[in-house]
Amino acid sequence: MAMLQFFIAVDVTVVNVALPSIGADFGVDGHALVWVVVGYTITGGGLLMLGGRLGDVLGRRRILLLGTTLFGAASLLAGLAPSFAVLVTARLLQGAGEAVALPAAMAVIVLMFPEGPRRSRALGVWAAVASCGLVLGFVVSGVITELLGWRWIFLVSVPFIVVVLAAAALLVPGGRPAGPAPLDLPGSLLLVAAPLLLTLGVVEAGQADGTLPWLPPVALVGAVAAGALFVGVERRSRNPLVPLRFFRNRPRVLANLATALLSAALSTSFLLFTYYLQDRSGAGPLRAGLTMLPLAVSLIVASVLVPRLLGRWGARACVLAGIGFTVLAMAAIALVSSLGAAGPAMIPAMVLIAAGMGFGIVGLQYVAVTGVTEDDAGIASGVQRAADQLGGSTGITLYVGIGFAPVLDGTDPFLASSFLAVAGLAAAGCVAWRISLPAAVMEETLG
Repeated sequence: MAMLQFFIAVDVTVVNVALPSIGADFGVDGHALVWVVVGYTITGGGLLMLGGRLGDVLGRRRILLLGTTLFGAASLLAGLAPSFAVLVTARLLQGAGEAVALPAAMAVIVLMFPEGPRRSRALGVWAAVASCGLVLGFVVSGVITELLGWRWIFLVSVPFIVVVLAAAALLVPGGRPAGPAPLDLPGSLLLVAAPLLLTLGVVEAGQADGTLPWLPPVALVGAVAAGALFVGVERRSRNPLVPLRFFRNRPRVLANLATALLSAALSTSFLLFTYYLQDRSGAGPLRAGLTMLPLAVSLIVASVLVPRLLGRWGARACVLAGIGFTVLAMAAIALVSSLGAAGPAMIPAMVLIAAGMGFGIVGLQYVAVTGVTEDDAGIASGVQRAADQLGGSTGITLYVGIGFAPVLDGTDPFLASSFLAVAGLAAAGCVAWRISLPAAVMEETLG
């Protein structure tokens, strides 16, 4: 499960450093290349709750094997893509494969490890692997792009996915599927359409010389309409993506909302690091990737320490600490940019981001799956992952899309993006402050 998590997490960020090479090969500019990044995360995040439901209804091992196969086949297609359109299609399919496979994988872990220190350690490993995969995606992308070419950033994962398929077939218990049940396909499509339309509207609105002036407002109105329709569909559906009983668990709802807000800033920081190292400092793919190694090392250290502190401090204290570290990191990014310092000056901000992710995401994940049962483990896992993915892609769309928009020429884009991220983190802090688990649950789960 951790190997699958690692390569899926790598594919979230592996394209960032390689984007200039991809654009040069296909003759497309940065305006089109943004879809290679956010298309994967939006499609994956939007379909994650459907993936969680599929695992509950049809059996987790069966869905795990299906999603992993789709992800591996899409990775192969991306590496062999003859055109830019095929590459974007492959990235969308990768996101769909992730959405089907990951909720089943996380549900397997949650159900195999009982609440308490064992589950805390298991989720710590899971979060560490995900965090390292996200960051090592930059490093791997830089090394592979410079030495082998950008296509190998996708092809290198294919043999490992084959290993995951074989291991899952042999080691994951078959389980007992709940039986046939209607699936909320309209809700899933609307959940994907809303952030895609939001991205289209924000990106097009930021272009100073937009050739289709009507497109941004139409796309933004469409995003709002899709969101409103999603709420209406969920209320009327007999089998909604998220059952109404899910929203009765107040700590779980607050944890997922805080996850989306925190992930928005964390994903933004990753892209800001890449932009600064390559555009401002003039580093090549290899040097940019290697400069981010301290971030990966710090994430490993944080993910090892946080599960131990979770039992001493409690989930809310760890989450608030993570948000605080992330605020300091965004302030450091803005300071380094305003001073025009060299690329290595970003390393303190990278260490702070690692602490923010280690403390914040692990704590929020634990709250989000506390108290789950066999009946709702898939949904809880899917909602948590969807909040993480959609929060990150929305953060990139809003914070980076607005901060780097050509219409704001003359404003430091790193300062503008960091300011927007800090505003979102302030909201995350207010939400996290209201998270509280009953004392009995705290004693049982954190021991």
